[in-house]
Amino acid sequence: MGHMNVMWYTGKFDEASWSMLARLGLTQARLRGLGRAMAAVQQNITYKQELYAGDLVSIRTRIVEVRSKVLRFIHEMTNEATGDIAAVAELTGVHMDALTRRSTEFPAEFHEAFQDLSEAGIETCSFDGEKETVDNLPVSLNGYASMCD
Repeated sequence: MGHMNVMWYTGKFDEASWSMLARLGLTQARLRGLGRAMAAVQQNITYKQELYAGDLVSIRTRIVEVRSKVLRFIHEMTNEATGDIAAVAELTGVHMDALTRRSTEFPAEFHEAFQDLSEAGIETCSFDGEKETVDNLPVSLNGYASMCD
């Protein structure tokens, strides 16, 4: 089998982004219902190790920063057979009004989602005002966990 080309890395990182957003209450259906959208305004991918078609991979996501309209996070794609990190994607997403195409604040429920996770017995990081920084918050396609300072 051939190697996994750039299109597949990007697609898998996109799926991981939507999985993470869904865990925070921002599913595509909910965004549409609110007349909102998410836009990736910056994406940088570092390819560390080649993957091949059929390789089993997992993606963990660390939320780096949350502001009133902006979410920054890092995905790490791991080759499950070797345990090696195959690629890393650093992304910045902006919450926006789907009609005006202008950035807008996240709904309060977005921030409250961290509280909900905490009530479910999952450690979460706290927020403080306009600029909220969340370090080392890994999210995988299979679950959600935190390693907050």
